[in-house]
Order: sequence, then structure tokens, then C-alpha cells
Amino acid sequence: MVVKKTTKEYFRAIGRRKTATAVVRLYKAAKTTYVVNGKDFTEYFPTPELKKIVTGAFETATPAEKFEVVITTKGGGSHAQAEAVRHGISRALVLFDAELRSVLKKAKMLKRDPRKVERKKFGLKKARKSPQWSKR
Repeated sequence: MVVKKTTKEYFRAIGRRKTATAVVRLYKAAKTTYVVNGKDFTEYFPTPELKKIVTGAFETATPAEKFEVVITTKGGGSHAQAEAVRHGISRALVLFDAELRSVLKKAKMLKRDPRKVERKKFGLKKARKSPQWSKR
């Protein structure tokens, strides 16, 4: 699915999770559609679990309008990208209608998940795992 560049008005927000980022644009439209990195979102996120994560913000907030959602994601894995998309859509919906903020905040969709991989330390095998100790 190819997206044409237009000068239509949109609501833009950035969502993040671990090292994944998603730039989300919401255009007002006749029906809700999702385009992720130039592909349909069912093609980009093949599993039902990931699709549910992506559409979660709209299911929770249930805005009166329908939107064409255009997303650009990079970094992280598919699950982190899906959660970054949900975070971005939630933020963009709040820009569209401030009354949706309380509903999305209760569902914890506006909070960025700050957890990241801990760095490896010298002298250790991983971040916390130490080498096996032997007496002799």
C-alpha cells in the first residue's frame, strides 16, 4: 500500500518502548486504516497478539472520529515496535481530544515503558552473571 504525500491536517506523536520508536500520524478519514512503514499493518504485524496491541488505544478510547493511521517505526523487535505504536497512537489521540486522556491514562497507555537491557560489566559474563567459581 503506497501512501501519497498530502498537505492534509494531521495529529503527530512519537511513541517509544525499549529501543523501538514509532512516529504516528492520524489523518481524519471515513474509516480507520493502518499503514506501517508503507505496508498494511496486518502484513507488518502478522500475529493476532501484535494486532491487538496496535489497535488497543482505539479500543480503549473509542473516539468519535475515524482515522487513517500512518506509522513509521524503527529499532527494537516486533513486539517492542507494536507497543511503541500503541504509545504513539495514544499520545496522538490526546492531541486530538484532551478528554480521552483520563481513559488512556487509567489503561496505562500514556506511560512510556522505561525498561532497557542492562549493560554488560567487565569481569562478568553478562550484566550480572559471574564466572563459575572453583576452589582449586
